[in-house]
Amino acid sequence: MKRRDLIQHLERHGCEFLREGGNHTVYVNQKTRKCSTVPRHKEIIDFLARKICKDLEIPTPIK
Repeated sequence: MKRRDLIQHLERHGCEFLREGGNHTVYVNQKTRKCSTVPRHKEIIDFLARKICKDLEIPTPIK
């Protein structure tokens, strides 16, 4: 999955950008007060994308 597609999915489901880390971007779900990091790679493997969504308690992205 492309990184930009994952970020669009996160933002569509109410997650917000929190801060930039060294190699990651941190997103937070304000409703559940959960946060997760998104690596700065062009491609993010599907397993990791599902884990990020699970951590943020949002639906998994559909291909």
